[in-house]
Amino acid sequence: MFNKIMAIALFMLFTISLQSQNGISQLPLPETLKTPVSVNRDSIIEYANSFIGTPYRYASADPAKGFDCSGFVHYVFKNYDINLPRGSKEYKSLGVALKPEEFRVGDVLIFYGYKDNTHIGHVGIICEANGMNSKFIHSSSGKAYGVTISDLNSEMYTRRFYKCVDVIK
Repeated sequence: MFNKIMAIALFMLFTISLQSQNGISQLPLPETLKTPVSVNRDSIIEYANSFIGTPYRYASADPAKGFDCSGFVHYVFKNYDINLPRGSKEYKSLGVALKPEEFRVGDVLIFYGYKDNTHIGHVGIICEANGMNSKFIHSSSGKAYGVTISDLNSEMYTRRFYKCVDVIK
């Protein structure tokens, strides 16, 4: 009994000593429990950029192993409590297509597949909005073979472009 009381007392003293003047604990949260205080488009891109160079890995949404395109988008938005599809094909019916002049940082770009222009096969997140001249961050199975930033107006992506949707609102 004495050991339990001592353990609780020590825990309380430790917790109190870590509180700031406003009473918020300064203990770091595990990475999986962190949720930003305010969700904004720039913070989403800042978070996404932290994964640049993470290798491509088919069917993965794990930064320790690598990402496929939809795994990357899913993982980034999950950090902001925005639940998006895990598979790229599921993005076809997601949201309402935006006009290029409506594109904003944090919107999701949806593309047809590399070899199949009838099925959705790739997704990314706009990181610099400028209509069809926007840049986007994504996990590419192409030359970069990992999380990278690409130009929407490149031949590779312009010909495969399906739509852009706002998932933040």
